[in-house]
Amino acid sequence: MAELVQSLLDQIRERHADNDEGALADYIPELRRVDPKGFGLSLSMADGYVYESGDTAIEFTIQSISKPFTYALALERMGMDAVDAKIGVEPSGEAFNQISVDETTKTPKNPMINAGAIAAASLIPGATADERFNQIHEFYSAFAGRELAIDHDVYGSEQATGSRNRAIAYMLQSFGVLDGDPDETLDVYFRQCSIKVTSSDLAVMAATLARGGVEPVAGRRVASAAVVQRTLSVMVTCGMYDAAGDWASAVGMPAKSGVGGGIAAVLPGQLGIGVYSPRLDAKGNSVRGTEVCRSMSAELGLHFLAHTRESRSTIRNAYDVEPGVRVFELHGDLLFAGAEQVLRRVYRERDAFDVAILELSRVDDIDDAARRMFAGMRESLVAAGKEGYVVDPDRVLTASHTAGFDARVYGTLEDALSATAHLGSGDSGG
Repeated sequence: MAELVQSLLDQIRERHADNDEGALADYIPELRRVDPKGFGLSLSMADGYVYESGDTAIEFTIQSISKPFTYALALERMGMDAVDAKIGVEPSGEAFNQISVDETTKTPKNPMINAGAIAAASLIPGATADERFNQIHEFYSAFAGRELAIDHDVYGSEQATGSRNRAIAYMLQSFGVLDGDPDETLDVYFRQCSIKVTSSDLAVMAATLARGGVEPVAGRRVASAAVVQRTLSVMVTCGMYDAAGDWASAVGMPAKSGVGGGIAAVLPGQLGIGVYSPRLDAKGNSVRGTEVCRSMSAELGLHFLAHTRESRSTIRNAYDVEPGVRVFELHGDLLFAGAEQVLRRVYRERDAFDVAILELSRVDDIDDAARRMFAGMRESLVAAGKEGYVVDPDRVLTASHTAGFDARVYGTLEDALSATAHLGSGDSGG
């Protein structure tokens, strides 16, 4: 039943595919050469299952999406007190490449603007630029679950045109924020921005943050929960530059954008989103990427402030009540991420039953995204030669959305089991 979620993603992406607003980043020559039509959307669930729509195989440079990850690495290596002494956590209200520091502390205002990111790169311990960059490269790769490559052409282009960042670095040195050679620090920073990712890499990296620092595919912890909490907190308030307030209100997920056209967004505890579309708005954020994330948040119920109760629906129990009939007992709140896991498990186990019964008597609430997904459950099962029933005594699933709901709904498990009696051997009904 993964096709139900796949269809939702495809519909959302296609709805915005014709939007050609915005322009390519023009201050890095290599970024002017990319195909402006590229458009990929990836969704990584907390267990590492990745949905992909569009141009998800296109590699592009991570650019400023590198910032939260280098900040997290600095926190891991140096500790929060040492990092806080050099980098603040307050929104700047300024352009990402503004040559400025906090008027009182003379330190960068946050790690999501260039000044803070350059300071973060300087805090990674190492005797040489290579040693520091190798740690950054390994850290990013661990988040993505694969070794990431470097775009040497973009790196060279950044080196050749990085005068503004050089001004920022030397300013930071003058205020005692950078202890080492500013040019060496900049070399590390330019290289980290030139690491190549796909939208699916960003989705997995975001899902690793969503899981509190555990990479979802291999289950390897790559960052501590405390570091991830701090990193996500700063992403909420500063990750989308001076559009962060509008993003937090309309989308409601910690996120980071980059001028390469990527956006990584995190729904803590549940999922990660990666989007690629290189045309940018005036604030440096992907136009289509921003709109896609808005649509996903609204239609799939992903705003993090909407999750006031336990947000992950779980399968409380699964058992065969009689030959060919498997019952899946659910509890909690049925929201998008939990519903996706339930339906994927039901479909994965379809060869072990003729009839699947979802038992919802312990479900407290269900949102519209999950309701739409469950509405398509029976259609998918019937297509596989199976049947799907629902036990919904409180009508949490069907009370307000009965139109077009293709499921056989019963008030009790006994009623549902009685309905299976008329099914012939191997006959799933229709």
